Amino acid sequence: QVQLEESGGGLVQPGGSLRLSCVSSGRLDRFSFLGWYRQAPAKEREMVATITSDGMTNYAASVRGRFTISSDNFGNTLTLQMNNLRPEDTAIYYCTAPPNWGQGTQVTVSS
Repeated sequence: QVQLEESGGGLVQPGGSLRLSCVSSGRLDRFSFLGWYRQAPAKEREMVATITSDGMTNYAASVRGRFTISSDNFGNTLTLQMNNLRPEDTAIYYCTAPPNWGQGTQVTVSS
């Protein structure tokens, strides 16, 4: 079991960028995959992006081409680079090393 802590959220205008980080209390190389999920108000939590230990990535269709997930070789950091943000990206973003979850970081995209 590891503790996960997200950071990097905030308020950004449409078209802007944010970089989310997730730092683990322990090494992540014991996990087969890591991921970012998000939950908007009154909506279900949804997958945003995942990365496997051999580097395979998967993205939700709504973010493909705008977001990039990366890790320091499953050391202790997971990152989500978010570009060309849209109002519909507004949500709380969570990192996961299943079954562990962080507390989330708020991302708000608004003019």
